[in-house]
Amino acid sequence: MNVEPYLFFEGRCEEALAFYGQTLGAEVTMLLRYEESPEPEMCSPGTEKNVMHANFRIGSARLMASDGACTGPAAFQGFSLSLAFTDAAEAERIFNALSDGGQVQMPLAKTFWSPCFGMVADRFGVSWMVSVNTD
Repeated sequence: MNVEPYLFFEGRCEEALAFYGQTLGAEVTMLLRYEESPEPEMCSPGTEKNVMHANFRIGSARLMASDGACTGPAAFQGFSLSLAFTDAAEAERIFNALSDGGQVQMPLAKTFWSPCFGMVADRFGVSWMVSVNTD
């Protein structure tokens, strides 16, 4: 069994996928727009180009995404995605990239569990925990 996060970007999915591709090396493995649905009634007027479903990979993790219902801003609450690194310089580079247009929740710093740990909500509101593993 795998746990695969499904993120709803409320109209900013394609922008988010491009950002994660540039920032994290994410690879989109599948993207389906509403206009490509075999059930045309699923597509409201004006949403034809929106992302109905996408699969993407960050490292070995598989995630899914959609524009969702586009009824307001995305609300990513109650979870964080965690990125683990072996190199502090790479962790800092990724943390800074995710911070661009986002909000640092906890600056990168040494903690009792990691030589380098921080938390940030990116420009889409997705919370990330960035850490350097010691094992």
